[in-house]
Amino acid sequence: MDKLNVKKIKTDFPILKQKVNGEQLVYLDSAATSQMPVSVEEKIKNFTEINRANVHRGVHTLGLRATNLYEESRQKVADFIGASSAEEVIFTSGCTDSLNLVAASFGEQNIQAGDEIVVSIMEHHSNLLPWQQLAKKKKAQLNFIEISKDGRLDLNDLKNKISSKTKLVALTHVSNVLGTINPIKEAIALAHEKDAVVLVDGAQAVGHFPVNVTNLGADFYAFSGHKMFAPTGIGILYGKKELLDKMPPYRFGGEMIANVTREGATWAETPQKFEAGTPNISAAIGLAAAIDYLNSIDLKLIQKHETELTAYALEKLSNISDSTIYGPKESYERTGVISFNLKNIHPHDLATALDLNGIEVRAGHHCAQPLMESLQTESTVRASLSIYNSKDDIDKLVSSLQEAKEFFSEFR
Repeated sequence: MDKLNVKKIKTDFPILKQKVNGEQLVYLDSAATSQMPVSVEEKIKNFTEINRANVHRGVHTLGLRATNLYEESRQKVADFIGASSAEEVIFTSGCTDSLNLVAASFGEQNIQAGDEIVVSIMEHHSNLLPWQQLAKKKKAQLNFIEISKDGRLDLNDLKNKISSKTKLVALTHVSNVLGTINPIKEAIALAHEKDAVVLVDGAQAVGHFPVNVTNLGADFYAFSGHKMFAPTGIGILYGKKELLDKMPPYRFGGEMIANVTREGATWAETPQKFEAGTPNISAAIGLAAAIDYLNSIDLKLIQKHETELTAYALEKLSNISDSTIYGPKESYERTGVISFNLKNIHPHDLATALDLNGIEVRAGHHCAQPLMESLQTESTVRASLSIYNSKDDIDKLVSSLQEAKEFFSEFR
């Protein structure tokens, strides 16, 4: 089968059955948080009802079961992203936490006065603010890679911005505003030529197409569970083991130590030294279940579906007069994250009008204000697609946009 059975997939997500404001729900905000299938909910429920206990502590049966499930989840993540070993996978509370971990540990340890950090102008605030604050603290230089008019990363500017002083390059794999799929492998190769370490924000990439961190050559790679059908409150930091082993802990507390005396402490091995306290065990198990769900469908088929649906959406939206669509025009260069504006209608007003028709989109600056400034706008409407969306959803979106346009035109 070379097409997704969207009608069947929708049945896996009970939340999609409901009506919003009297209209059948059309969920187009998966870039913010995707919905969760029944199979993931059942795995979490099973843990809660049968195996709930803390991990890495008790020697009793429930404790051993919980620990096995938790570590099996770590291995499943490692296999899913092509890590060399499960020891390179750290559980965090989300992508933001993962990015901050690198800044607070690797950054504090390795960035000095006069060093340079390179980011792109399209970064989410989570992959900008930690570096902005670290640069100020360390008296380092923060340099920005610009983008082309159609929302592509400017590789020539990247080449020019990376120098012998560059210690770290932080780039998003996929823009959460433009949907642009950045040439991460090429960017990493360029950075490595200058001996710079590369951190990739993969929050909008993992779960949408195959990601192999080893093949990419990434030094660090971060992503969240809640954008790939898993629960909120769980994220991943992948790091090359040789880097992680040299990094100090990010937080201190239980289960991240080897030994504690009155005078000091020594740390546990990687990855435990970065996982102080009781982790979000049920969410980690849920993330593993989400990976099982994605694998049962096939990531290449998911990518094909989203690319075709994005092409359809771009065509339909571009036919609306006075519309502005941001990002690459070709669907194969982007994911199903589509930001747009309609002339003379504020994005928040437009999103409210769509909600009245049961269509859920996001409006605002999408935690990417420097990018908004570069695009010469304060905010946009963003529709983001997933496996449970169809052409019918796009048709309803476009029809509702036309209705809203006619409504607001009466007040001009």
